[in-house]
Amino acid sequence: MSMRKSANIILLLVAVAFCYGLQISKPHYGDLIAPIPTRGRLGDTVVGRAFEVHAEKVEFARKLKVDQFGQQKILTTGGVWAVVTVGFAARSESTVVTVASWRGPTGLTYDQTERLSFMNGLLPVAIDPGLPRKARLIFEVRPDEVSDATLLISEKLVAALDSQAEISLGPVAVAADGLPPGTVDTLDMAEPL
Repeated sequence: MSMRKSANIILLLVAVAFCYGLQISKPHYGDLIAPIPTRGRLGDTVVGRAFEVHAEKVEFARKLKVDQFGQQKILTTGGVWAVVTVGFAARSESTVVTVASWRGPTGLTYDQTERLSFMNGLLPVAIDPGLPRKARLIFEVRPDEVSDATLLISEKLVAALDSQAEISLGPVAVAADGLPPGTVDTLDMAEPL
């Protein structure tokens, strides 16, 4: 084998290794346009580009009591209802907050339930500067996805290159029955925020 052929093969192998290194070390497109996290904890005010959010409290229940078109209904779930009371405020212009998700400690993500779309006080919430509003974010989650969960809130479904509030809800011990402590049997959603 000639010296020139050997040099070409070595150069080709170096180029392949270099291209492979670039491929595995560069950020993925989804990472480049991912939402920009603004982080906080339960009780903090998290400030994003267009809105501020303050998660006040988290309540857990086995059942929800709702008023649907003048009739009372009891909604059950295979897991546990997680109800987060939040306060929103617009920063400099009117906006609509439309998306909330519950990300458990394993990375499993639960979108806000659609079973209560008839109720007021749920997302989407329109907010104007100087006029804060409260809302409830309601999720159906597995009891083992409650501790060290993160609440994700953004304006749009696809929050590419926009801020996304990430609120750490902290550790929650599991009671003997497998549910979070303080879980009520029935939570009345007619009670004011």
